[in-house]
Amino acid sequence: MKHTSVRQFQDKPVGEEQLAAIIGAAQMASTSSNVQAYSVIAVTEPALKAQLSGLSGSQAYIEQCPVFLVWCADLYRLRETVKPHLQDAPSYEDTMENLVVATVDVALAAQNAAVAAESLGLGIVYIGGIRNNIAEVSELLGLPDLVYPVFGMCVGYPAGVNGLRPRLPLEAVLHHNGYDKEKTETQVAAYDKVSSEYMHKRTGGQNDTPWSVMMAKRLAEPTRLHMKEFLEGKGFMQR
Repeated sequence: MKHTSVRQFQDKPVGEEQLAAIIGAAQMASTSSNVQAYSVIAVTEPALKAQLSGLSGSQAYIEQCPVFLVWCADLYRLRETVKPHLQDAPSYEDTMENLVVATVDVALAAQNAAVAAESLGLGIVYIGGIRNNIAEVSELLGLPDLVYPVFGMCVGYPAGVNGLRPRLPLEAVLHHNGYDKEKTETQVAAYDKVSSEYMHKRTGGQNDTPWSVMMAKRLAEPTRLHMKEFLEGKGFMQR
């Protein structure tokens, strides 16, 4: 309940023991049929972080944080693992369903890691911009077929912390015994008021754009339309 994104980090390293605890916690997340279809690349080399920052929209905190985690959906390991056992039998690792499984698996693991990091006094921020130039990022990190970077995560000791950003009302997301379409408009209207007040306060009166207007702008601008072609080229979504 105290989570907030951290975008300023102290010049203080994250130790291997801490990193092992964070990734160990990630591994204990739920995983579909125990496939554990994810891998994590910990990037600490300054030059490599700088390259990833540039490919992700020049977000300075990627360079500033002591460790940048790249969370990857990974069906390559699964394919290679089963080859000796299936022999000439068909293998269906390239289905749309398995892409969903791997993407959900990595998201669950990463959120476990985020909570573990915060419990150790560290802060995190997710970086979806890692998908801006996903082919270049994949090549830079040597990702094989059936592996794709889902998002990055900056990890480090906070140098500054944002205030808690208000979420949608509970009633907007919690439905009982079926989806209640009727309450969407009223709940979003209530949230628009709260989010507008939050933005006004956070920006010192320079911005009071409500949530629904922000979302309209977001959907009106096509984003990362290269993803489908990239994923198909990496061997995903073949069936």
